[in-house]
Amino acid sequence: MTGQHRIVVLGAGYAGLAAAREAIKAKGAHVTVIDLHTEFVDRVRLHQVAAGQDVARWELRKTLAAKGIEFVNGRAERIDTEARRVELATGEAIAYDSLIYALGSRADLSMVPGAAEFAHTVATSEDVRRIPALTGRVAVVGGGATGLETATELAESNPGLEVVLVSSDEPGGWLIPKAVAHIRTVLDRLGVQVRVAKVAAVTATGLDLVDGDHVDADIVLWTTGFTVPEVAARSGLPVDGRERVLVDDRLRVRGLADVYAVGDAAVMIGHNGREARMSCQAAQPAGKYLGAAVAARLRGRQPGPFTPRFVLTCMSLGRRDGLVQFMKADDSNGSIALTGRTAAWIKEQIVGAVGRAAKL
Repeated sequence: MTGQHRIVVLGAGYAGLAAAREAIKAKGAHVTVIDLHTEFVDRVRLHQVAAGQDVARWELRKTLAAKGIEFVNGRAERIDTEARRVELATGEAIAYDSLIYALGSRADLSMVPGAAEFAHTVATSEDVRRIPALTGRVAVVGGGATGLETATELAESNPGLEVVLVSSDEPGGWLIPKAVAHIRTVLDRLGVQVRVAKVAAVTATGLDLVDGDHVDADIVLWTTGFTVPEVAARSGLPVDGRERVLVDDRLRVRGLADVYAVGDAAVMIGHNGREARMSCQAAQPAGKYLGAAVAARLRGRQPGPFTPRFVLTCMSLGRRDGLVQFMKADDSNGSIALTGRTAAWIKEQIVGAVGRAAKL
């Protein structure tokens, strides 16, 4: 490895893999990806896994090796920016010349009492594997895209299952009226009960609501709220109040040379100064940009800034229905929404393309 520029990528999610794939194209670069998991499963399909469906997965070491990228299976504990190395939980240290921080996000179970003890999530493949057998009544907490995809997938795939969706606001309420109405129609058709209320606590028997009621449930799936790993804050990287890394418009970590951050774990600013929401739609293009930017710097070139651009929000509502809400570049609502089988087909094409891009 003598004379090679060592590029270390922390995280093998959409952003990290896209960055590694581009960075390896640089002459003289040695790219190492570090991740706790040994296989990749599309995060945007985990609600399908939770519903009992088989989805594609692939081995990280084998696939990355085919591209000339080294894979290290391990948990990053700390980044020593002075010594330029990543310290792993095993005590091993991986040296770098350039570091790309892409550790992503995970479910936040600290929002209400009892969530960490009694709720399950669909944020990672490990989380999904811990969900017990689906029987009786399942309460899905969260009326965002993840909650809606999970509730509808469970109800469609498991007709004997009783599913209740608990959301503090109208499910999908941030979308245009046509989209919100379609979501309600699908929930009704699939027999998903909807309770618009705030959760005060998760218990062994279900949910205590702020209004004093209790929702009985055999299983609680928590799909609202995300947090990020503490590695950046623990290592002294500049972070915001949610411990996401602060970066400039070229995704360089503020105040540090040759350290970059991308994806859910970074504060990426888009059009009109709006923060890019946590999504593969932001993470994958940003990772691709960053890998190419690091490669460009090795050739003595300075890349231009990166600006996240949004086109649409799409979600599956079971296998045969869906929703596509077109967005403006700054991620505010457009005026058009597609629904039904057409939207389901579009969603599946997009998810398939995202998965293929992660593996290519």
